[in-house]
Amino acid sequence: MDTKTLNSAADNIRILAASMVEKAKSGHPGGSMGGADFINVLYSKFLVADPENPAWPWRDRMFLDPGHMSPMLYSVLALCGLYTIEELKEFRQWGSVTPGHPEVNPQRGVDNSSGPLGQGHVMAVGAAIAERFLATRFGEAFAHKTYAFISDGGIQEEISQGAGRIAGFLGLSNLIMFYDSNAVQLSTMVDAVDTEDIAAKYRAWNWKTIEIDGCDPEACAKAIEEAQAETSRPTIIIGHTIMGRGAVKANGESHEGQCDTHGQPLSKSGADYPATVRNLGGDPENPWIIRDEVKQLYASRREELLAIVAERKKAIAEWEAANPEEAEKLRGYMEGKIPEIDYSAIVHKANVATRTASADVLKVLSEKVGNMIVSSADLANSDKTEAFMAHTHALTHGDFSGAFLHAGVAELTMASIMNGIALHGGMIAACGTFFVFSDYMKPAIRMAALQQLPVKYVWTHDAFRVGEDGPTHQPVEQEAQMRLLEQIRNFSGRRSMLVLRPADAAEATVCWKMAMENVYTPTGLIFTRQDVPDLPSTLGDRYQEALGAERGGYVVMDAAGAQITLVGNGSEVALLCEVALLLEAEGIKARVVSVPSIGLFLDQDREYRDSVIPPMMPTFGLTAGIPSTLREIIGSHGYIYGLDRFGASAPYKVLDEKFGFTPSAVLERVKSYMGL
Repeated sequence: MDTKTLNSAADNIRILAASMVEKAKSGHPGGSMGGADFINVLYSKFLVADPENPAWPWRDRMFLDPGHMSPMLYSVLALCGLYTIEELKEFRQWGSVTPGHPEVNPQRGVDNSSGPLGQGHVMAVGAAIAERFLATRFGEAFAHKTYAFISDGGIQEEISQGAGRIAGFLGLSNLIMFYDSNAVQLSTMVDAVDTEDIAAKYRAWNWKTIEIDGCDPEACAKAIEEAQAETSRPTIIIGHTIMGRGAVKANGESHEGQCDTHGQPLSKSGADYPATVRNLGGDPENPWIIRDEVKQLYASRREELLAIVAERKKAIAEWEAANPEEAEKLRGYMEGKIPEIDYSAIVHKANVATRTASADVLKVLSEKVGNMIVSSADLANSDKTEAFMAHTHALTHGDFSGAFLHAGVAELTMASIMNGIALHGGMIAACGTFFVFSDYMKPAIRMAALQQLPVKYVWTHDAFRVGEDGPTHQPVEQEAQMRLLEQIRNFSGRRSMLVLRPADAAEATVCWKMAMENVYTPTGLIFTRQDVPDLPSTLGDRYQEALGAERGGYVVMDAAGAQITLVGNGSEVALLCEVALLLEAEGIKARVVSVPSIGLFLDQDREYRDSVIPPMMPTFGLTAGIPSTLREIIGSHGYIYGLDRFGASAPYKVLDEKFGFTPSAVLERVKSYMGL
């Protein structure tokens, strides 16, 4: 091994990373400088990608957890030819392809967005699961490695416990994680906050542990080789590195291992930028170069990769020729094709909880959709996701022939794993828990929205009607919180999330159809625990009428000469239908509207929206959440009755009475609003 060239390349990365931060006048140089040795060895010697098609689906992945170390990632990718020096100079600037924290872009070698610590390496766990899932079904010709790079902060985030446990339990031997252990945090040294035996912890989770000098390229290479040979466990390489490696003061005195190099340019940290560049063998007047020997190192690796990838593509082509039907199936998976499903044929019992209707759909999906993984955070029998196991079984240690992941009580970990599965490609990811526990999942949901990942969330036990479990388990503000993501546009200009709260079994089926067809954003499906009445059908085909949900909102009940529009979603719609009948008995004509997706409804043209909710007609909204949930569609002229308090422990029918969600109580509120 040519350690001299490898050290030169690592120093090249350090100079570029420090220069990017210096020019931007913001960023995190220290970690990038410390991790450069390992990342250089990984990319110049081990990571397999197609130089001519960086997004090749059967490439190795590299998930960066500490997104603040983006200068390191962009710099090594520049050595690979995926970024230009000019693009590095635009670090953290408006419209640049080198934002402060990486944003997923496989064509540029960026496999995940990262920033909130902990989530990046959990997404790697998800990608590793996806790889094993597909290789199990289609053969080892499609096998590849998943690498993760994690920091002290990521290790400390609670989410790392769930990732460590699940990866070890499953025996994800294709997962190799480098822990950049530099003993420094943003504001303190690591020993000010913990004295954990990290290796022992990971060994307890059934990981192979390797401890090395993370600044030694030979040690890094040997560790990766050892990890690649592991066949039954994931591997963590604990690399002891040096924060701000190579940083010096103006007088040449070392400024390595300091907290103040973590989150600001070297020139503001006490180090001297020009002196540091010189110390690393560069020219501070012209730091923006790739050294000749480094160019040669990466040019040689490019030639090696072309040969490696050619061999792999040859093996895949031979498999495809021998297995044309399976090859066509796999192509469909990778292209995001969904099999034809006759949702109208799915049978439900009358007047069931929408979680039960969801289970009926999941049974069909488990039979029809071969590339779908469903997970639950120890609530599969309550959120009814266990129905997906009608035609499959759970993933277990070393066995990836199933398609259900028991995540345990780890909602955030589960949701982040789903993001990784979706990022890998070729897979459909869904996960379930109680709606109130979406609070635990929120950081991962936001990352799914940012990355435009079509993860499906199954949230049951949707309102205060959870009843006896009490206010800790009764979602009140959660729907409004999730619908905020319907208001935010993603980088493609779409609403960043689709949130659906169906009113009955037929709507639940349609909402699942919408979720499966939504390949652009995450989808939240909000279901009831309690049974709800099937909504009245005017045409005799409730499913066909429920297809109105595909436009966000539609008229459920109508009356000629309607005097008021009653608007809701979920279980409140059936209640509004009862109220409409009571109003009719008093000579007042009402229209009832179901709006399972507020965002979709608002995206319809004005003519359609006005035809459903006439702007000049009195409008009454009813929600089991906070009133603001419906404000955007009701408008300032209308009236919304919702819950303005936390729930209480009691049977849900008692709570309906106490909180004013009975037909008679709502009737009186409607009449009062109308001045009657």
